[in-house]
Amino acid sequence: MPEYPSINALDRLLDDLVVGEARLRQLGMVRGELHRALDRGALPVPARRSLRRLLEEEALGPYVRLAESGALRTRLVNGERPRTSASTNEIRRQCLDVLRDALGLPVLQPGGGGALPLQPTPQFGDLATLRHRLDQDLAGYMTPGQIRLVAVLALVLDAAPRSGELIAQRLDDLAPGNTAVYVERRPQRGGGDQAGEGDWCELSPLSRAALERWLPVRAELAQHAHGTSRLWVSLWHNHDGHPGEEGATLNRPPGMPLEENGLITSYRRGRARYGLAGILPPKLEQLRRAVLAETPPVAVETAPA
Repeated sequence: MPEYPSINALDRLLDDLVVGEARLRQLGMVRGELHRALDRGALPVPARRSLRRLLEEEALGPYVRLAESGALRTRLVNGERPRTSASTNEIRRQCLDVLRDALGLPVLQPGGGGALPLQPTPQFGDLATLRHRLDQDLAGYMTPGQIRLVAVLALVLDAAPRSGELIAQRLDDLAPGNTAVYVERRPQRGGGDQAGEGDWCELSPLSRAALERWLPVRAELAQHAHGTSRLWVSLWHNHDGHPGEEGATLNRPPGMPLEENGLITSYRRGRARYGLAGILPPKLEQLRRAVLAETPPVAVETAPA
């Protein structure tokens, strides 16, 4: 088995934990499952390097679903790997709370029991269908709004950035030839001391084609706003919502850095406007979680030259 820094850190944590022998055996079971989940590429790439990232909900959601399905069993039962029992599932959740508490993270189940509070996500087949649909769209005419949305979706499929991480991206976060993109990870819960950790993620031919369509449009729009280095910019005139000296809100030309609310709104409207409601979940975050669970990003060890 390959070694992972996060598992090595978990081993050190387990060595220092003061628990009974029974609980230690249970924690060892969870440790083994987490290691096998990493081997399968089922968890977010940062979970390989950081124990805190391994124990955040973004990684634990896919792990728990996979573990409960029986896929992480080491022993066959009548030649199969059946789903784990309700009692085993509860033990697994208790162990995760022990580990998170030891690391200073809030427990997942304050009241005891219950499932992890994660939203449903699309399945792998839906993601493959989405990629095929975006590839078809790129072959034809698209409005600027559709071009931007397709590029955003393609990057989410490859790198799984959060909405806040997307809007922070700049042109120099793209590698030469658009072969990779840098994502500065900004966890929403826990892991505050991990903010600023980032990854270079490999980009697929779909993302490279989408960026080839978006970047010229973006450059033309940015000229209206006297230039910006942000990768995602606005398409239309809008206002900033803050009254000026005479009480009127200030006008913002197209080409200004796209804000998070604008990104989320464009996703919601584009989902309906471009006929994607059948293959896109209602929220961008649900799509991101599906990517992490089904097709985790492929990390590039160093920044491409």
